[in-house]
Amino acid sequence: MNKKSANLLGWYGTAAILSAFALISFSVVTPDNIFYQLLNLSGAIGLAIETFRKKDYQPGVLNVIWATIALIAITKTFLP
Repeated sequence: MNKKSANLLGWYGTAAILSAFALISFSVVTPDNIFYQLLNLSGAIGLAIETFRKKDYQPGVLNVIWATIALIAITKTFLP
């Protein structure tokens, strides 16, 4: 992946996670809302790609864990 694409994914990830945080903080959505969980999942993946590309491993690991939690929440909430 080229630098520009990874950078755009990183900015998307930042916007997605901040949007999810704002939506939950202002009670616009609840934690079991699929949109909220998808923002967390996709945002964390975008940030992880950018941070691993830069070899910045601590936030990369954090975002892999963040994405895993979102994926588990989606699976638990939306799949029987």
